[in-house]
Amino acid sequence: MTMAPVDLVDRVQSPLKVVLTDVNATVVEAWRAAFADTPGIEIRRGSILDEQVDAWVSPTNSRGRMDGGVDAVVKRHLGAGIQLRVQRAIRDRFAGRLPVGSAVCVPSGATNPTFLISAPTMEESSQNVSETLNVALACAAAFQAVHQQNRKTPGSITSVALVGMGARTGRVPARVCANLMWTGYTLFQDHCFEDYDDLRATITAQLDDLERAPAEQRVRIAPPARRTSRR
Repeated sequence: MTMAPVDLVDRVQSPLKVVLTDVNATVVEAWRAAFADTPGIEIRRGSILDEQVDAWVSPTNSRGRMDGGVDAVVKRHLGAGIQLRVQRAIRDRFAGRLPVGSAVCVPSGATNPTFLISAPTMEESSQNVSETLNVALACAAAFQAVHQQNRKTPGSITSVALVGMGARTGRVPARVCANLMWTGYTLFQDHCFEDYDDLRATITAQLDDLERAPAEQRVRIAPPARRTSRR
């Protein structure tokens, strides 16, 4: 007998509230253009610190050093212990170096947010990633961290806030940033990956499509073929 295709995103789950917030008005306007036809997204200008959600997403570097950009703002707000938790998770799960296209989700130690998701947009602090597609990889990884946390503890993340990933210290142009974040978000809607290696392989296999797209054009990543099982 042939069974229906199996994919974790097909299972009944609570809708995820997604808030895109940034102090940069240019980034906000670019989001409004990129996500204009995407339901369930709230976009506003402001600080991520003001968002009452289950998880904040902070763009980081592969070592989890929270010494610049949004990382530094979050560290000042949540305390030095948050960097220790992030770096411990990176050490335990990724041998001390978090590849771009991966993420860690750790308890924040605060009531708001409950979790911090750290996703590197760069290998080293303050690296220029404007000529890369790291934003798509990082955003996709951050959303997959939501999938993984909710698989471990169902319903633990029902809302998440993100800033313009790579748009500040990474120097990614606002419109490019917005389109690549749209790419990462739509992949979250389409598929739940077993691990980050699969996620990176799926995106990098389609990098030519992303690289050749004009700055104003969005590219949707085709998820892996769904598995079928027979018995």
